[in-house]
Amino acid sequence: MSGARQFRYLFEPLKLGPVTIPNRIVFSAHLTNYAQGGLPTDQHVAYYEARARGGAGLIITEEHSVHPTDWPYEKMIHAFKPEVLDGYRRITRAVHAHSTPIFAQINHNGGQASSMYSRLPVWAPSPVPDPMFREVPKEVDHAEIAEIVRGYAEVAARCVEGGFDGIELQCSHSSIVRGFLSPATNKRTDRYGGSLENRSRMLHEIVAAVRDAIGPDIALGVRLCGDELIDEGTRIGDAVEVAGALERRGLIDYINTSIGVATASLFVIEASMHIPPGYALFIPSAIRARVDLPVVGVGRFKDPLQADRAIADGHCDLVGVVRGQIADPEFAAKARAGMTEQTRLCLSCNQECVGRMGLNRWLGCIENPMTGRESVLPTPVVRDPARDVLVIGAGPGGLQSAISAAAHGHRVTVVERSDAPGGNVRWAATVPNRAELGDVIRNQLVECESLGVKIEYGVSADLSLISSRRPDVVVVATGSEFNPPYWLPADQEARPRSTDVVSVLRGLAEPSGDVLVVDLLGFHEATSVAELLADRGCNVEIVTPAMVVGQDLGITLDMENWWMRAEAKGIRQTTDRIVTHAAPGDDGRIEVGLMYHLTGATETRNPDWLVMSLPPRAADGLYLELKAAEGQLGIEVHRVGDAVAPRRIHAAVVDGDRVGRVL
Repeated sequence: MSGARQFRYLFEPLKLGPVTIPNRIVFSAHLTNYAQGGLPTDQHVAYYEARARGGAGLIITEEHSVHPTDWPYEKMIHAFKPEVLDGYRRITRAVHAHSTPIFAQINHNGGQASSMYSRLPVWAPSPVPDPMFREVPKEVDHAEIAEIVRGYAEVAARCVEGGFDGIELQCSHSSIVRGFLSPATNKRTDRYGGSLENRSRMLHEIVAAVRDAIGPDIALGVRLCGDELIDEGTRIGDAVEVAGALERRGLIDYINTSIGVATASLFVIEASMHIPPGYALFIPSAIRARVDLPVVGVGRFKDPLQADRAIADGHCDLVGVVRGQIADPEFAAKARAGMTEQTRLCLSCNQECVGRMGLNRWLGCIENPMTGRESVLPTPVVRDPARDVLVIGAGPGGLQSAISAAAHGHRVTVVERSDAPGGNVRWAATVPNRAELGDVIRNQLVECESLGVKIEYGVSADLSLISSRRPDVVVVATGSEFNPPYWLPADQEARPRSTDVVSVLRGLAEPSGDVLVVDLLGFHEATSVAELLADRGCNVEIVTPAMVVGQDLGITLDMENWWMRAEAKGIRQTTDRIVTHAAPGDDGRIEVGLMYHLTGATETRNPDWLVMSLPPRAADGLYLELKAAEGQLGIEVHRVGDAVAPRRIHAAVVDGDRVGRVL
């Protein structure tokens, strides 16, 4: 079976009030950091158009602020400014060119914000500081509530003038409306506080005002949080009651769903690969059992089969797929054409989408170098004449180099010395709950095959091999290697029982007993190996000079779950320690010296094994040889990824894409 026939519901049209959407795949609202000066940009246009061209049934834009007091992050769209209209019209024209409806999400973040940008007090239902921003907000009075309601209505009307087909009210994970709905943040004693009916009052006022402003021919939806996962917060029972009350008013056309609070339990909103797909389906399922309105379900759907099953099982009527369409804008079109094997699966690694946003950078994707650069990167142009390109190494950088070069019309061969592709990603994907990281290699291999790239395994490249192959271009993607630290004896015979994390993952070393893991990288390397060893029965302690173990796990929303797993597995975490020396000790154990760098106090550990997660060094020997002989051999030499400088996967992918474009 091919095409849309293999899906029972995913490609059936559906009416959301006055708007008919062609399929059930929704590109749900999410932040992008593409705005400039509070206005939409050409990048917004190109970004949303790419997903419309790729077959999304409905696009819902990122939030648009309805009031000057709402400026929680720098690159927000200020919809209260009339100047946004030009950008709106350019976005909607581009999306409508592909017969795709597009809705605007409008919002006021309330107390989940800061006065840093606005220089105005933060407005909220009660003076309860948000745990992330820690700023005590101003409790809004009745006049200010009315002002906010007017702001919603005015912005909704402006969005309609800008060509949007519908309006979505963000009342879920970061919203002043969520703040009013939640007992955790609404401590009022007037008619806007206390009972659920009172806490819902502002929501109903906004819905009525917006419907009056946009009229009957524009769709209107509300996004609700089903469980905030915070003390005294909204639970599914309250969310179901709110949804039922909204339906009874007869003013909205659909209900979207969410889980968590953006500044308190964000790790469940944008869940990493440690959380299973479909984890939040209990929320739309419960709401759909109460209302007849169409309901949108969300929760890390990796492929269209999972999305179709959620609808078939009655959990929801539509499925929000965000990161899947960030990774592959043609997610929907490939599913419709029966090309699910060709879909670039999202890794849920959160490194370049969620992670970049948290660092105040524009949204990208670890495996799609076009994401975030749709407006500046041209479609590959086939080169004439084609060149013979030899890529050394089949890790992410090498495979992306091959993909990019082949997409530009070159004849590409990849040689890999091992018996399988992936480089260090191959081993990183073997640790607990990290298997999906291997999808980056799976996705690249699919692209290589479609482009006619030849891959040879068990081939060690040297000058002789390269000279015999006579390529026009060589791209060196030989990765990185372990770099022994200064505190480890230079003489390998004098070293204690020690190894690096990659060797553990490859099975070249099998630590046992008491294991001390040294974390200088601050990411998944140390924590993943610590879990692996703990699962094997080792007694594990991680030490790091940083304030927290795995400090960058916070960027990808993996920190909270790591803490829970570490506690459950008995993994001890010791911070602010520098290793001063490591040498063989008594009784076959190791003596490891540590210094508490805040005071200079010293201490020792005596583990059975020492495992190191340290900055590696570039494996650039072959590149340097080739570069020295470049003129003699008559070839053009490039290098990518860790062979340039050891970094993370996204850098190797960007390097590879860049090299392929310039050949």
